[in-house]
Amino acid sequence: MLKCGFEVNPYDWCVANKTINGKQCTVLWHVDDIKISHVDKNVVTQVLDLLSGEFGKEAPLTITRGKRHQYLGMQIDYTKKKQVQITMYDYIHNMLNELPPDMDGGATTPAANHLFSVNQEAQKLNEKSAEMFHHNVAKLLYLCKRARPDIQTAVAFLTTRVKKPD
Repeated sequence: MLKCGFEVNPYDWCVANKTINGKQCTVLWHVDDIKISHVDKNVVTQVLDLLSGEFGKEAPLTITRGKRHQYLGMQIDYTKKKQVQITMYDYIHNMLNELPPDMDGGATTPAANHLFSVNQEAQKLNEKSAEMFHHNVAKLLYLCKRARPDIQTAVAFLTTRVKKPD
């Protein structure tokens, strides 16, 4: 990317930008998932050709184009003019399906009134349950930063409890 004139974002090293034909072209990536955006689809094709030439030698790149995309657990929808909608319904559904049956239920709010009440005498979770708790809090943290900002307060508190959950 650098050889081709892209500049890596100093705040997020997984994002690179370049002005092409007077408009910003953005490439972002996570491991082997890449998202490219530019107002001109021909510029996107040129960048894809560049990446395919460099990284598609072993196997061709899998490319999706259009107004709807799956990217890192998110559904990104550009079908409404001048809007983007990011949802993670499948991510949430899969996360809930992985939970044990005794955690099945519903709530009208992301956090009950007792969320911030810590019982210092509560019995700590066993290792397996503590690991599941930590794993799910990490997934919730990912979710709240991308599609569910309404649960950030509850998740932020839960992140303080992952070392010795009860």
